[in-house]
Amino acid sequence: MTDDATAPSSSCDQNPVPGLPLYDLAGFTHRWVDAEGIRLHAVEGGRPAGPTVVLLAGFPQTWWAWRKVMPGLAARFRVIAIDLPGQGHSERPRGGYDTHTVASRVQTALTALDVPKYWLVGHDVGAWVAFSLALEYEERLHGVALLDAGIPGITLPDSIPTDPDRAWKTWHFAFHLVPELPETLLTGRERDYVDWFLKVKTLSPDTFDGAEIDHYAAAVAAEGGLSASLAYYRDAAESSRRNHDALERGHLTVPVLGVSGSHGSIPDMAASIGPWAANATGAVIPQAGHFIPDEQPEATVKVLTAFIDHERAE
Repeated sequence: MTDDATAPSSSCDQNPVPGLPLYDLAGFTHRWVDAEGIRLHAVEGGRPAGPTVVLLAGFPQTWWAWRKVMPGLAARFRVIAIDLPGQGHSERPRGGYDTHTVASRVQTALTALDVPKYWLVGHDVGAWVAFSLALEYEERLHGVALLDAGIPGITLPDSIPTDPDRAWKTWHFAFHLVPELPETLLTGRERDYVDWFLKVKTLSPDTFDGAEIDHYAAAVAAEGGLSASLAYYRDAAESSRRNHDALERGHLTVPVLGVSGSHGSIPDMAASIGPWAANATGAVIPQAGHFIPDEQPEATVKVLTAFIDHERAE
């Protein structure tokens, strides 16, 4: 684990996943809040009176995906990283993993945390949820940044490519949809699977050390984490349908930043989001694969801060 972590903590009786080690980040506090009947884990720090930035991670990670970004943002902002349902130290419900249901729970949690309006940042599956949240709760947002994500019905390709040069980026979408087979093949081998994602989808395969891989694998393996991770993909068709239903009522008017890695999955996030948003801009972070916050944290902080500053100045 990185130097900014302390020893595992057991610091909250409300923690619904007590068997999973809980790591602290200097200057940040663990919180658990009720979100429509389930407990969501939030990690909060930074400037209490500053603008709020909310961070959502994706597969196969937890809030810890933002550990290198959070201190840089905390110098100016109130920063809240949330474990999505089924992720990290949040509760694992049996159903309700379409992104609009999850977005509603995230918004409920933020209301409980006394966040009236905020900047939203999502990566991978976190960006799926962020897009749907923006569609349903645009009035609660100053702006939204979406990092390297194939969003169901929006930026996700309609078909999975079959040539090896491209298939490695998206093959898992179809695999995760198959009933029962992923659980059969992956139970007990979660670390092998997580290791593949974290090494193959980064530009530099040594981005993640062994302890970080252990951490994410343990989160997937713990108490329903694997089934919950797969559920986001299995509910993707419903997420897509609800996205398009919402878009029929109107496109996004809140500022949207699409962030791509130079060697990531979606070459131009802004272009793929543009048809659905009135105010979409883009940024490409050099020397980054899919896991942009881990690979280029300083550049990520710089891009997000510039986006916020630009929109606040308008």
